Formats: sequence, C-alpha cells, structure tokens
Amino acid sequence: MGVEPRPDTSRKGSPFSIRLSRATDQLVSAEARRTRRSRSAVVEAFTEETARTRRFPGIGFRGDDARRRAWVIGSGLDVWEIVHMLDDFGTVRRLVAQTHLTENQVRLALAYRDEYPDDVDEAIEENRRPLGELETLYPFIRVARSGA
Repeated sequence: MGVEPRPDTSRKGSPFSIRLSRATDQLVSAEARRTRRSRSAVVEAFTEETARTRRFPGIGFRGDDARRRAWVIGSGLDVWEIVHMLDDFGTVRRLVAQTHLTENQVRLALAYRDEYPDDVDEAIEENRRPLGELETLYPFIRVARSGA
C-alpha cells in the first residue's frame, strides 16, 4: 500500500484574518457583487496587482476582470505588445529608434516578462492565432484583405 499524496498547497499560503476599514470593506463587497466573486478572491486580486505595481513602478493593470493585463504606463501598450514588438524589431535599440517607446519602457516590459513569463507568453500566443481560427471564433468580424 502506498502513501496517500498530500494535496498541493504550494500555490496558496496559510489563511489569515484581516479587518478592513469600513470604506475598504464596502469597496471589496461592492466589487465582489459586481464581479460575482468571493470577497477573498477580490482581496487576493487587489493584493496581487498592488504587489506587482510596487515591484515594477511604471506598470499598471487594465482590462476586464477575467483578463486583467499589465501595461507600461505612458506607452499606451500592454507589456505583451512591447515584448512582441521587440521580437519583430530584433533589438531594443532598433525598437526605441523606430517607435515612440523609450529604452526604460522597453526594459521595464522585459523585466516584468522575466518575472511573469506565463502571463506575457499567453497573451502573445493569443495574438498569434491563425486568421481562419479567428474568423471561425468571431464570424461577425470583417477581415480586410490586402489587394481587395
């Protein structure tokens, strides 16, 4: 007889209690109702985004609740878009020379990507979907064809 495997708890820390100010509690409760998530899930999401923005000053988050994404403040671009552009341009120097981006913005996007590669890679892959797949998923979109 084998030993029962233990549940994987490495993804979550130990539970603990907090007391929020009345105003913050109302904000969390309203967000939980609006997004149909638990208060704990809302607090966890707020905490994660805040921790990331403190670790990476110049990074913000935007998008709907299900697909929040990191962007470089002042660039107008998501982190994944800058990383994807760097792949196309080949070097930071060329990317900076031929776009509105600064070297610091590109380096910030790369540092964020290095820490959270799954988030960035997933968005890039989503953007690389074949045109036929996108037309099947979104039949209401009209695709402009070159030469037409």
